[in-house]
Amino acid sequence: MESFAPDGANAHNPAMKTRLTDAFDLTHPIVSAPMAFAAGGRLAAAVSHAGGLGLIGGGYGNPDWLEKEFGAAGNARVGCGFITWKMAENPGLLDQVLARRPAALCLSFGDPTPFAPRIAKADVPLICQVTTLHDARRAAHVGARVIVAQGAEAGGHGERRGTITLVPEVADWLAGHAPEVLLLAAGGIADGRGLAAALMLGADGVLVGSRLWASQEAVVSDAMTDAAIAATGDQTIRSRVMDAARGLRWPDRYTARVLRNPVTDRWHDDPEALRAAAAARADWAEGWAAGDPARANTFVGEATGLIHDRPPVATIIEGMVAGAEALLRRAPGLDLTSTGPAC
Repeated sequence: MESFAPDGANAHNPAMKTRLTDAFDLTHPIVSAPMAFAAGGRLAAAVSHAGGLGLIGGGYGNPDWLEKEFGAAGNARVGCGFITWKMAENPGLLDQVLARRPAALCLSFGDPTPFAPRIAKADVPLICQVTTLHDARRAAHVGARVIVAQGAEAGGHGERRGTITLVPEVADWLAGHAPEVLLLAAGGIADGRGLAAALMLGADGVLVGSRLWASQEAVVSDAMTDAAIAATGDQTIRSRVMDAARGLRWPDRYTARVLRNPVTDRWHDDPEALRAAAAARADWAEGWAAGDPARANTFVGEATGLIHDRPPVATIIEGMVAGAEALLRRAPGLDLTSTGPAC
């Protein structure tokens, strides 16, 4: 397996060895989701320092924000992710990030084909997050070194496929057509059980969003985090309300999972009416700026029901790995080199 780690880097002694940890010289097979607004440089750096791979969320493409967050990451080896269709409106953002020599570049929600050659020329590993088998095939064909199969349980934008069926379907296709491509599972993975399940489904690791969104290093208001901690997965909804409120025209195939609140109750069945309701949109924007979970929307997945606190990133990752190791110790074919007790 080709290594994507920088020359001379092999300092980590992986506690849970997979193809992902080998390829990127990681301690743990965990990558943080490049969540728009929430995944800044501090979060990405914390994930990398904890033995995973942190990704800064390039989101909707603010160049000044990107520069600030890469600065906040310090000397940590981090990557970056973009909403592909939005980045396509300002492709100079890609050059801006590639100039930073990121550990990886993640593209989600759109066709990576126009950008893959530039990423390959820069010798930066391309990660493609996909929500269908069709998109996984395309990602492999354009040179993705890592594919993330994201299920609908995930927070934020996505489609309809469930993690537990999408991941093994993509794994089977990759095994027969592109065995060199690594696979990550995403959507509903928030603890050791989710990590263990992903590995058993054929993934080489996981991409974690909601659980790391509720961390001390994430750029999320206390009120929205508290709302997520208090909620169950039953209280999430896939909707277009938040995009209508922001005036964003996401491709029709995608909706976003958020916590239900008075805004979704009022506008879910008619988001186009919300686009025309200037006062309601202004109130949403004020609520978002204030981090108010009642006036704006809390972007979190069904894993919200598994989130009960807001610890540091390192504590979250250590707990996930320890829990997964305890479950997988008897699984054949997995190299578990850690001998310490689970905690």
